[in-house]
Amino acid sequence: MRIVVLDEAKSGEPRVAVTPETVKKLIGFGAEVTVQAGAGASSSFPDAEFEGAGAKVTKDMKAALAEADILLSVGRPDKGRIKGIRKGALALATMDPYGNAEAIQGLADTGVAAFAMELMPRITRAQVMDVLSSQANLAGYRAVIEAAGEYGRAFPMMMTAAGTVPAAKAFIMGVGVAGLQAIATARRLGAVVTATDVRPATKEQVESLGAKFLAVEDEEFKQAQTAGGYAKEMSKEYQAKQAELTASHIAKQDVVITTALIPGRPAPRLITKEMVASMRPGSVVVDLAVERGGNCELARKGEVVTSDNGVKIVGWGNLAMRLPQTASGLYSKNLVAFLETMIDKKEKKLSVNWDDELVKATLLSKDGALVHPMFQPKS
Repeated sequence: MRIVVLDEAKSGEPRVAVTPETVKKLIGFGAEVTVQAGAGASSSFPDAEFEGAGAKVTKDMKAALAEADILLSVGRPDKGRIKGIRKGALALATMDPYGNAEAIQGLADTGVAAFAMELMPRITRAQVMDVLSSQANLAGYRAVIEAAGEYGRAFPMMMTAAGTVPAAKAFIMGVGVAGLQAIATARRLGAVVTATDVRPATKEQVESLGAKFLAVEDEEFKQAQTAGGYAKEMSKEYQAKQAELTASHIAKQDVVITTALIPGRPAPRLITKEMVASMRPGSVVVDLAVERGGNCELARKGEVVTSDNGVKIVGWGNLAMRLPQTASGLYSKNLVAFLETMIDKKEKKLSVNWDDELVKATLLSKDGALVHPMFQPKS
């Protein structure tokens, strides 16, 4: 059972799919682990640490891929980079399948069985494999740190001989994993925190963290959550009512962090340029949904934009990447937990149960064809 790990730094991805700790665990399952030279450098895991954990470090990826049973990566492996990979090998990664049909088909053409980790069902058994949660948790934390860095004032209230410094007011829009961590982090830094979400179940969560909940609590709001725990796309009428409520609130905030995403759809527009214009100079907006079009009208991916009235809009995208060592550690444990379900520990070999609900939920391609129901051609 041969596992190969890619170096993704040249494609702008500083995280790595294994760490020395998880390499040891994989070897304990009976695997031979080969890591591309330099794969962990951007995450502060030098090659020597991988070798010390028992992995082979190599620059000859052509030979490694030809013998691979399993390929592990953070992002979707590019078809060209894995040319020559053994047909039938498993490829586990965050595949970003929505809106990328050509790239997904290209991956299928290589003959790998491709698994999209972000499609992992949100059930109790799969919690330890939930890459969206592990990475979103870090993104929510980092969003507050980014906001504090851009904000020209202190977060906590301070009583000094020269006078009192008021606490910053922070508003979190979208209370999933990232939003909850943003609330907790902003509270730890001493901000006065409010939060909003279309899902009624989040109200209690927000209040349990010491923040105040803000939402239009009508009948549509009461039905605004899917069976899987995700937010539903709200009607235009509800969006208008919610926008009216939040517009006046945003004008009074020092920091706004937006986290609203709906799987497979563009990010909902929550903050207009008019709302930004109502904020005080020096205020900060951090848009965690910028890679899907952004929750803020003025957000630009990979940039910090300053509005005409001096509001900073932070659009760094995947903020978990800005904590690469911690993010790699959590992500690699997600991968190992999933991979463990596909290994016969007694025989120390791969034994995939293709009827397993986790396999069915995440399998994108097999034997050269796209097999996931969500990505079949529409008749």
